[in-house]
Amino acid sequence: MTEINWIKIVDNISELTFGDNNIASVEVEGKTICIGRFEEQIFALPQKCPHAGADLSNGFVDRLGNVVCPLHHYRFSLINGRNVTGEGYFLKRYRVEVRQDGVYVELPA
Repeated sequence: MTEINWIKIVDNISELTFGDNNIASVEVEGKTICIGRFEEQIFALPQKCPHAGADLSNGFVDRLGNVVCPLHHYRFSLINGRNVTGEGYFLKRYRVEVRQDGVYVELPA
């Protein structure tokens, strides 16, 4: 069984710097992850695209709530991680909780 840890990434959601692309990068225990924003919700995902390893923080969140890879423009649903452009890849996601004392991401130990 995999142990799960909730890691606090910021004290307040306002500390996350989202550009026009609606993606922020944060360092969590020596690992960079991306935080995507869509319709007032936030989602945590790996920094690297599962297809060719491009840095997803250089991509963007489209109007349908998909993160778009900057390299080949593959699109992944922020809701379920499915590749919506049909290539068959899957984007891992991490659960996020906005709590009174901060924003937490659930990561494997």
